[in-house]
Amino acid sequence: MTTLIFASHNKNKAAEINALTEPNIHISTLNEVGISDEIAETAQTLEGNALIKARFARQKTGKACFADDTGLEVEVLGGEPGVYSARYAGEDCNSENNIDKLLSKLSNATNRKARFRTVVAYISADGKEHLFEGIVEGQIAHKRAGSNGFGYDAVFIPTDDNINPNGTLTFAQMDLTVKNQISHRARAISKFVEFIANEH
Repeated sequence: MTTLIFASHNKNKAAEINALTEPNIHISTLNEVGISDEIAETAQTLEGNALIKARFARQKTGKACFADDTGLEVEVLGGEPGVYSARYAGEDCNSENNIDKLLSKLSNATNRKARFRTVVAYISADGKEHLFEGIVEGQIAHKRAGSNGFGYDAVFIPTDDNINPNGTLTFAQMDLTVKNQISHRARAISKFVEFIANEH
């Protein structure tokens, strides 16, 4: 059994990733290996933040580690909120505040193109660093719709006809099992899982 350290305290996300990996690979959160530190995400890019977290875990454990970071990138806003997606409306904000700010900034916008992007950073047992990216193209709705998901899901409409014919549903209106199969995070994780399956 090979153990990979996930530089996160999110056990639900770890369980989701565990379900996608080979039976001989186990994903452990930081809590499971006795690390309770919060990792400061100070980089200006998703890649940078993912690497900060993976390097922190690698330094603490000496084992193969990985981490992810995700951002919503809106074309007309020059890629905002991007790396600041979780704290777009301020350090103590919540998802509702973030959505309010986004919809306000887009109130007069006709171009509502956006994408969700996830980057997974992996540091292998020999210390080599690898990056994997997952993207879902879409657009920002004019108002919230749906109650599933989290973050910006209620205003993000994926525009891939294979997963959302005619672009009618937000992520928050989709069944979670469907969203999780085609999401930006799922796409990045699938590339990562394929890589480590070939590595072991």
